[in-house]
Amino acid sequence: MKKGLILVLTLMLLMTAALSETGDPDLIEDTVTSESGIYEVAFVADVGDLKDRSFNEGTWNGVKSFAAERGLTYKYYIPANGVQTTDDDRFEAMAAAAEGGAKVVVAAGFLQHNALKRAAEAYPDVIFLFNDGDAMGLDNVLSYSFHEEQCGYLAGYAAVRGGFEQLGFSGGGGGTNAACCRYGYGYIQGANAAAVEMGKHISIRFSWAYGASFSGSADLQMLISSWYATGTEIVFACGGAMFESISAAAAANDGYVIGVDVDQSYLSDTVLTSALKGITSGTRQMLEKVYDGSWKELNGFVTLGISEDAVGLPIETWSMENFTIGEYNAIVEAMKSGALQVDADAATGDPNVRGPWSNVTVDYIR
Repeated sequence: MKKGLILVLTLMLLMTAALSETGDPDLIEDTVTSESGIYEVAFVADVGDLKDRSFNEGTWNGVKSFAAERGLTYKYYIPANGVQTTDDDRFEAMAAAAEGGAKVVVAAGFLQHNALKRAAEAYPDVIFLFNDGDAMGLDNVLSYSFHEEQCGYLAGYAAVRGGFEQLGFSGGGGGTNAACCRYGYGYIQGANAAAVEMGKHISIRFSWAYGASFSGSADLQMLISSWYATGTEIVFACGGAMFESISAAAAANDGYVIGVDVDQSYLSDTVLTSALKGITSGTRQMLEKVYDGSWKELNGFVTLGISEDAVGLPIETWSMENFTIGEYNAIVEAMKSGALQVDADAATGDPNVRGPWSNVTVDYIR
């Protein structure tokens, strides 16, 4: 009897340990081997690295943590040709996932639109989840996006309330990426609101230069270094692997950085806070809905925001001064109640198309 009890307790401890490990995506293997050769849950990455500490990695963490906890096989697919990848390359990655037995394919990034539509039509029995995508009108596609303007607003508001008066924004996608445009427009709105409250006038250098591929570069680092050298105090690094060049420029010039998508504070001491969207948790939520059968109720598209606790700032790790957690929570509650509404109708390219702002001057740098 005692041996049986010990065995049960031992198994319970092992199960608890396993669940604990799968709760931390970094402890979950990126590559698993399927004896049958079938990988049930697949991820097709956007441009940039799988481990970009941003959009790709956040989505992948949601995929693999969900699959690992369920005991499902999973696999990631990287489209060929890197930053020069084409729609055909993306389709071939999705086709490989479907041919590999995927029941669900999760694709990250708006650039996947054409390839995903083609793949969904070619493989009608596969369910496609489109992170950062738009409504497709196809029965086997569920697109989900985020209210980036809301967490962008919180980042800009916190920066100005924290005492910064010369801000920067360096975005990915060349000014055509809808998510980055919403981030940037929300950032300006939040900075302006805080400046009005404080009776200040704020300047923001705003650029899409060198960010088309969402990658770091010597040219990008040089540009941002010139900003810091001529007065910019903090830059919102809004473009995946661009973070590396921007944080390096900040470190060399005693500047500060706002991260994006995920909490990037552990990557550099220059990070004061990050504009978060629940990429990992949102992906898990969508997979949950697929596996419990409720995903059809969303009619092909859902946008997650402050009301779903899907966007915000990481108050556990931020290094903001002169802006308290209580003040932050008050802004969040105002958003949730509708008393504070952030305009999501951002312009592509030049944000001044949506201006002017009463207490902010935006210097648009091409």
